[in-house]
Amino acid sequence: MTKTSIKLIHEGKYAAEVPIELHYNDESWSPTMSGDDALKLDSVRLALRRGDVAEASKHGRVFELTPITAE
Repeated sequence: MTKTSIKLIHEGKYAAEVPIELHYNDESWSPTMSGDDALKLDSVRLALRRGDVAEASKHGRVFELTPITAE
């Protein structure tokens, strides 16, 4: 069985929602993801670290985080 899931990647002032597929089988207690999805997450993480929003947005939605102070 396969289920689509969203992974949240946070680097610096950016965050990205990246869709991946989780694979469930009867022999494993936990789901696994493909090697391609793992490489995609790494690619997004490195792009965000460089500030390359255009590259990261090829794989998912990218957000710019704004810090706020609680009063």
